[in-house]
Amino acid sequence: MFFLECALGQYLGIGGLGVWKVTPFFKGVGYAAVINAAWLNIYYIVILAWCLFYFLVSLTKVLPWGSCDNWWNTETCVSAYSRQNLTSYVEGNTTFYNLNGTIFAAANLTDPVKEYWERRVLMISDGLEDIGELRWELVGTLAAVWFMCYFCIWKGVKWTGKVVYFTALFPYFLLTVLLIRGVTLPGAAEGIAFYLTPDLSRLRDPEVWIDAVSQIFFSYGLGVGSLIALGSYNQYNNNVYRQSLIVCAINSGTSFFSGFAIFSVIGFMAKEQNKPISEVAASGPGLTFLAYPSAVLQLPISPLWSCLFFLMFITLGLDSQFCTLEGFITAVVDEWPRLLRRRKEIFIAVVCFVSFLIGLSCVAQGGMYVFQLFNTYACSNLVLLWLIFFECIAISWGFGVNRFYDGIKDMIGYYPTRWFKFCWCFTTPLICIGVFIFYLAEFTPLTYLDYHYPWWGHFIGLLLALSSMICVPAYMVYVVWRQEGTLMEKLRSTMDEIRPKISLEEIRNWHVKPATPSNEAVTAV
Repeated sequence: MFFLECALGQYLGIGGLGVWKVTPFFKGVGYAAVINAAWLNIYYIVILAWCLFYFLVSLTKVLPWGSCDNWWNTETCVSAYSRQNLTSYVEGNTTFYNLNGTIFAAANLTDPVKEYWERRVLMISDGLEDIGELRWELVGTLAAVWFMCYFCIWKGVKWTGKVVYFTALFPYFLLTVLLIRGVTLPGAAEGIAFYLTPDLSRLRDPEVWIDAVSQIFFSYGLGVGSLIALGSYNQYNNNVYRQSLIVCAINSGTSFFSGFAIFSVIGFMAKEQNKPISEVAASGPGLTFLAYPSAVLQLPISPLWSCLFFLMFITLGLDSQFCTLEGFITAVVDEWPRLLRRRKEIFIAVVCFVSFLIGLSCVAQGGMYVFQLFNTYACSNLVLLWLIFFECIAISWGFGVNRFYDGIKDMIGYYPTRWFKFCWCFTTPLICIGVFIFYLAEFTPLTYLDYHYPWWGHFIGLLLALSSMICVPAYMVYVVWRQEGTLMEKLRSTMDEIRPKISLEEIRNWHVKPATPSNEAVTAV
């Protein structure tokens, strides 16, 4: 799918809406991807705002989440590393600790890292019903990150390509530094062994396959139009086939490499806390804002390692934000060029400002509950599976996989391996359908920690998901409806909308966008 999207953009030289003139019946996929990108732009950047907050508070001699004597801490606060020094006893299946003369069950003790995250950073409310006040510190970091995004893409993909030479390469330096430090810690070998030792029985768990799909979709940036947009800036004869293989290999290789840096530290945490590694390992926000901040407390010069860690996250996240935002901007500008192309910088500013305003809902005291709605519904695996299934069907069966292969040969001078043709026609659609069914079968109502969302919260989430998914069938109905004649005549006329009679020469003439050096666009990808 990565190769398909990049090749499609390069083949037609236009953004994620314009490319569907090769099969207009499926143009709803383009509109759905644009809406999905808009939602992703709004909520993904909130993570960068949190990271920037942690980076700024790490510029100190002592990290603020390392002690329990702050105004945001409770009487049950005690570090996970200090619990082994407390007097304890076991009664039944429960362990009790003597904390400052008061007896607490182990389940009732809290951690200073978690309290800092929930009671200081988020100041989290009781639920979605209580959205609370804006967290002005987070409003400031969110605005700062949006400013960075705007000034990195306002001059177009050529300027963005130069910016990402730093934002894409600098994290490798930071990741290597963190890895070197991590493998020198006690317990690192056990953490890496846990990382590399597979549990094959988990292959029977549908959740594993759903997580795998989620990792690939978000890691490769599929289904949001960013790859189509960036590919459209390539020269027509650029070898997109070779570059797609290289970028995908580097992408997954980086994910594998980063696992060593993370699990070496998790192994150290498990050893220090005298816990199994499986209990210490976390995912999502738990890893970024709980597990790793807790680990750096035990390292010499802990503020330095905290700064490096969150700086790495910021630079990596900015790359993703650039690409998704560029995909949205390119698709809309290419669809309405007369109106927007001359005013592109103003349009980008408007998009950033409106996205910032909507994103304020995620940095209120109840913002985490809103964030989880976006994460679970608006940009969920279900939505991406839906979009990528129809995208793949549209090109392989609508436009025609043989015609698309002829187009790729016209660009790069030879046919790619037939494996891709088989994947686009059969394997990818079947995997999408299978995991889609898995997802529906395993679906459970959204919760956050112990909080259960009200029915209207789930309804809002459903509307967020349908806002993009409904575009695909709705546009198909529209295409049929706009044809003339009886219903059967409309359906027959629709066949020309599924596979229009256009030649390779006509398509080649569409590629009129001024080309920028291809390596810059690929670097941005």
